[in-house]
Amino acid sequence: MTVFRWDCGPAYEVAFSTRVGGVSEGPFASLNLGKLTLDREAHVEENRRRLCAQVGAEVARLALNRQQHSAIVNRAQEGSRGEPGDGLWTDEPGVPMLKLTADCVAIAIAREDRAALAVLHAGWRGLLEGIVEAGVAALGGTLRAAVGPAIGPCCYEVGSEAAEPFRQRFGSDVLTNRKLDLWTAAERALGDAGVTTVERFDLCTSCNPELFFSHRRDDGVTGRQGVIGVVIG
Repeated sequence: MTVFRWDCGPAYEVAFSTRVGGVSEGPFASLNLGKLTLDREAHVEENRRRLCAQVGAEVARLALNRQQHSAIVNRAQEGSRGEPGDGLWTDEPGVPMLKLTADCVAIAIAREDRAALAVLHAGWRGLLEGIVEAGVAALGGTLRAAVGPAIGPCCYEVGSEAAEPFRQRFGSDVLTNRKLDLWTAAERALGDAGVTTVERFDLCTSCNPELFFSHRRDDGVTGRQGVIGVVIG
């Protein structure tokens, strides 16, 4: 399995997944983590189990949301799968949290002065709605964050409904012609919210078909990668 680990301290295990290392087939090959696809449910469950094992967690305790491009951040409940929202946080050891993406930004935020962790799904709507600010508020304290793989400014052309608000909120340089830089927008949102250290992976999901699923590149028929995080007991 290929994952990109974020070293945010001994109290945490955090990894950004790729499409490599699972059992799914066809357009969902191979580590598809999303059930809202045409993939087989048994394949998705096995893929999630494998990813949980990468961070030393039990899949039965895995917490997910029903994502909807919102600014809702919920406290993770062990084994919960259906509560609406686009962020999860916990200070409870051993409860893995997973956010799914297929071009949107996966973000992890860790508290430095005591163990507490959040994972976020941030598309352009979520960034404008305030998903980052909600995640930061849920954790409090001194924070550091990682901006994971997402569709890059090389590939992400947007319409005026996204372009103008992003120029106003994050600065004109987050757009080149109509290409939007979600990585920089997410970094600025984190900094403005008070996060002291932000790391970036700057890997484009659209440009790297061997590593990532991409909703835009694959015309919607694709799988999901994501970010998984757990507080270590």
